[in-house]
Amino acid sequence: MNKHTILKKQDGAALVVSLILLVVITILAISGMNTATTELAMARNDQNYENAFQAAESGLAAALGQNGFNTLPGPAVTQTITTHESVTTQITFEDSTLVPDRAFSLGAGSGIAAYHFLATAQSASMRDPGNPTDRDSTAVHTQAFYTVGPSSPIL
Repeated sequence: MNKHTILKKQDGAALVVSLILLVVITILAISGMNTATTELAMARNDQNYENAFQAAESGLAAALGQNGFNTLPGPAVTQTITTHESVTTQITFEDSTLVPDRAFSLGAGSGIAAYHFLATAQSASMRDPGNPTDRDSTAVHTQAFYTVGPSSPIL
């Protein structure tokens, strides 16, 4: 065999191999971009949930910080934290129990009662306020607490 015959059999092989490698590299690049896009969306969703979580926490702190607790039903209070986050808080009276006297005998109270309340904060973190999306997030936090005061039907 001469040199010219060997070269004719190899004509085009480099082109086929390079095209196959180009297709493989393109598939890997597209897969990498899809993975990066998915991870970015997951990070945005997690950030949005954290915003809603923190909004609910701040709503609870504001509700508990008011110190004006009443056994009568009160209105829900809505606060706008930012243009994208809002929180609605409500404190509801649950029950009152007499505090035992010094001998800790149940049923014989000292005229002091424990008033049990439940504070609820419901927050929303919206991507585009006014237009619900699948990336919006909400959080609900509750906190039970009581105050001590004189035994009466209304605190």
